[in-house]
Amino acid sequence: MQTTWKGTISFGLVSIPVHLYSATQEHDVPLHQVHAKDGGRVRMKRYCEREEKEVPYAEIAKGYESPDGRTVTLTDEDLADLPLPSKKIIDVLAFVDAGEIDPLMFSKAYYVGVADQSAAKPYALLRDALLDAGQIAVTKIALRTRESPAVLRVHEGTLVLQTCIWPDEVRPAAGIAPEGEVTVRPQELKMARSLMDTLSEDFDLSQLHDDYQQALQQVITARLEGVELPHEEAAGEAPDNVIDLMEALRSSLRQAQSEHGRAAEPEEPSEEKPAPRKRAPAKKAAAPAKAAKKTTTRKSTAPRKAS
Repeated sequence: MQTTWKGTISFGLVSIPVHLYSATQEHDVPLHQVHAKDGGRVRMKRYCEREEKEVPYAEIAKGYESPDGRTVTLTDEDLADLPLPSKKIIDVLAFVDAGEIDPLMFSKAYYVGVADQSAAKPYALLRDALLDAGQIAVTKIALRTRESPAVLRVHEGTLVLQTCIWPDEVRPAAGIAPEGEVTVRPQELKMARSLMDTLSEDFDLSQLHDDYQQALQQVITARLEGVELPHEEAAGEAPDNVIDLMEALRSSLRQAQSEHGRAAEPEEPSEEKPAPRKRAPAKKAAAPAKAAKKTTTRKSTAPRKAS
């Protein structure tokens, strides 16, 4: 694996000589520009406006034009000699929880390897400390012509340095989300969670593949062989809006359960259309028990008249 950067991680007074290796690669089908009329290759030439001639790449430098029209030329040596501490040192500034860094700021990832065997012990110390604390290290690094904030984290037992954009480079999201208060009923939220759980069953991210590259390769092969180009079946138009959100959720849930080989779960009635309740058969009212009258025989104490 080709080394991208060489330098040192500075962790307090601990120094770790390291190399960076690109951790990702893109698998695009290589395309180049041609003349649509005859297929002739179109090449970009480096042309000097002042001398009106093409110049070789070795004579190309970087320039900056000031607001008043003056141009200053910067050579590779000028850029290499910048008075920048982060040119060769990854200085650990702080340790934070991973959730404190907005994923929107993450950029390119690099594997961090040791430059020599003497760096193995401090490398393992930093890696294990990050794992033990459940945190990531915030750093800064200069790569090529740009200094960037970066984070050090652990991936499969290896330190990974992931560059970030600066916080002020993240555009504000104001005015993009729907305006006004939108009420989501608990019934709709519960149905959406059921759909989320069903779609997530047995999901394996490693099984995803690039459909676009595969389709592009099919078209290229068809062109090379002079056969009819493959076409995708016409898909139905998506609805412009959702008229009945609960019904759309129910249909989505049924389809997802069918694809996952599960029987459809009983649906709960929505709040708008409550299911009619079945009336229980009326029971015959029991006759009220007659209170037994307690008959008390009162003895007469009055003397009888003599007949």
